[in-house]
Amino acid sequence: MTDIHSQKILILDFGSQYTQLIARRIREAGVYCEIHPCNRGLDFIRSFNPAGIVFSGGPSSVYDKGAPLVPKEVFGLGVPALGICYGMQLTARVLKGRVERSKKREYGGADLLINDRKDLFHGIKAKRVRVWMSHGDRVEALPPGFTTIARSKNSDICAIRDAKRRIYGVQFHPEVVHTPKGGKMLENFVFRVCGCKPLWTMRSFIDSAIADIREKVGSDCVVCGISGGVDSAVAALLVHKAIGDNLTCIFVDNGVLRRGEAVKVEATLRKNFRMNIRRVDASKRFLGKLKGVSDPEKKRKIIGNEFVRVFEEEAGKIKNVRFLAQGTLYPDVIESVSFKGPSATIKSHHNVGGLLKKMRLKLVEPLRELFKDEVRSLGREMGMSAEIIDRHPFPGPGLAIRIIGTVTAERCDMLRAADGIVLDEIKKAGLYKKMWQAFAVLLPIKTVGVMGDERTYENTVALRAVESVDGMTADWVRLPYGVMERISTRIINEVRGVNRVVYDISSKPPSTIEWE
Repeated sequence: MTDIHSQKILILDFGSQYTQLIARRIREAGVYCEIHPCNRGLDFIRSFNPAGIVFSGGPSSVYDKGAPLVPKEVFGLGVPALGICYGMQLTARVLKGRVERSKKREYGGADLLINDRKDLFHGIKAKRVRVWMSHGDRVEALPPGFTTIARSKNSDICAIRDAKRRIYGVQFHPEVVHTPKGGKMLENFVFRVCGCKPLWTMRSFIDSAIADIREKVGSDCVVCGISGGVDSAVAALLVHKAIGDNLTCIFVDNGVLRRGEAVKVEATLRKNFRMNIRRVDASKRFLGKLKGVSDPEKKRKIIGNEFVRVFEEEAGKIKNVRFLAQGTLYPDVIESVSFKGPSATIKSHHNVGGLLKKMRLKLVEPLRELFKDEVRSLGREMGMSAEIIDRHPFPGPGLAIRIIGTVTAERCDMLRAADGIVLDEIKKAGLYKKMWQAFAVLLPIKTVGVMGDERTYENTVALRAVESVDGMTADWVRLPYGVMERISTRIINEVRGVNRVVYDISSKPPSTIEWE
């Protein structure tokens, strides 16, 4: 079996908002890579045994007090290196070049003039290449052994190379979509400079993951909570392929799911993959706990805590359970060890620490190396239906945080019906796969309306539709007026208790995708 980790790129994170994009681009080229904080140290880098190292960008200036750097010895390991933006500046500074504050800062698009096309810019024939800049400092004098291989109007030193030591630096960001040839540049680095081969595929990942799961679990049993979301479903299927009936999936109906969610997911996984699924209807139990609660964080904690209790009760009925499978993704792992520090607020509904400790379970996280798009590809490779794979993200606390204010069975039914209409019309218009998320929000606002000859005083529903790559930033979708009209008309006509529909045209940032 091919070892998909035999050749890997190490990305050292200096705090750039684009660091994850570097990893995504390298993996798209079929090469495995990992992101680690820039301060991991020389011993860690040696033990990682990378085929190449990438230094990310970052918000600091290399001459700031306490600016993050790397030991000079890193450049003596014989491992190819590529510094991006701040990464290029730290390379120059550590190796005795000179970096100064630029008289004219460079943010946004710029034309790159390439001097040398031997390696990093191999196959890029255009005289001027559009790139994305984001810096206020620049390299003014090269370190010994370096030459300039590209420049821009604002800087004579825009890309550098030490051919003997295979060390490179670029002042721009090749990982962003605003650098159209950036993917080619990163491919040139990992293939032509580092000598990697495209071994990282979802087919090879499946084989490797199944072997790892079998070795870790042995003949013990595993439980997995599934929610209807992509991550938990794909994680469950992968574990099922490894250990078969020794996996039991528990689907907890918490009363705040989408319309037909529990029945649909259970039927799909049971019918298509013969998975062992236990469905628990705890809707009345959850809604009882949520009665009178309007604070969004309290809702999250109540749902998270109650899920753990219900899951624990059901899992306790299964013999020989030693492991809990969970759909943790790589962005969650990165966030917990980020150079900028762990996330200040961990989503409370994801906290399973108490469950693991009380039941003495060990964790199985088969997706912890994958990004969201890789999880979708993995699901397709395993034969999972598009209905599950292409689903829009759905929050752990479900409709409870799309109901602004208190949660009741009546308000859940109202939102479920409205949300079903939104998704139905979005799919009919062929727009579902073209956006990140679309949903309805029930507001705690009643307004005056007229239906027939009667005056009404009923609820307001807000529509939310956004486009995004990874959910970190998002822009509102310019829905065709005809689609909005059909959604509004159907909701007002078909959902009893609603007489007004509004559309959310805010982006993230400054807003969030969800309302709570």
